[in-house]
Amino acid sequence: MELFLSSVFEQNLALSFFLGICTFLAVSRKFETALGLGIALIFVQAISVPVNHLIFEGLLVEGTWSWLGLPEVDLSFLKLLSFIGVIAAMVQIIEMALERYIPPLHRALGIYLPLVTVNCAILGGSLFMVERKYTLGESVIYGLGGGVGWALAIITFAAIRERLKYSDIPKGLQGLGIAFFVTGLMSLAFAAFSAGGA
Repeated sequence: MELFLSSVFEQNLALSFFLGICTFLAVSRKFETALGLGIALIFVQAISVPVNHLIFEGLLVEGTWSWLGLPEVDLSFLKLLSFIGVIAAMVQIIEMALERYIPPLHRALGIYLPLVTVNCAILGGSLFMVERKYTLGESVIYGLGGGVGWALAIITFAAIRERLKYSDIPKGLQGLGIAFFVTGLMSLAFAAFSAGGA
């Protein structure tokens, strides 16, 4: 539970590490689109992090090929390539499912859904999993928590941006300026979670 809550609030991929911020800013104009992308990202993150853990620990680290008489083989340099392949496969599955079962959401996400493939928040989750040496169980929890945290951030941000449409914002801050300002304030709010735990 501690790892899940930490990955949602204290180590939020969007607001603590600013990963996936391009998609975060681009898709957060409408609440429905942000919700759909957030759910898609939760699914991709929750599946890809544990699958990437299995691939890394089962095929890439040194010693995994000792059963073939190759104990010195270390393929960990291929982790980036293999992680991106798994993420691309997960996104393709989601895209086909949305196109088949929820066409309006598929149309609403448009070009941004394929861009989730190269969303650095998803790749960052897998790389953090390797760096922090998580077990398979911890990878499942971290993948789910990281996805939920990113989704929570973009959904909250989209709700705030929809309310800001009716606000009297100074001309110099309209558009992307106020979006960066709000992102910074949200980041400070999420930083309070880590400060409170210290």
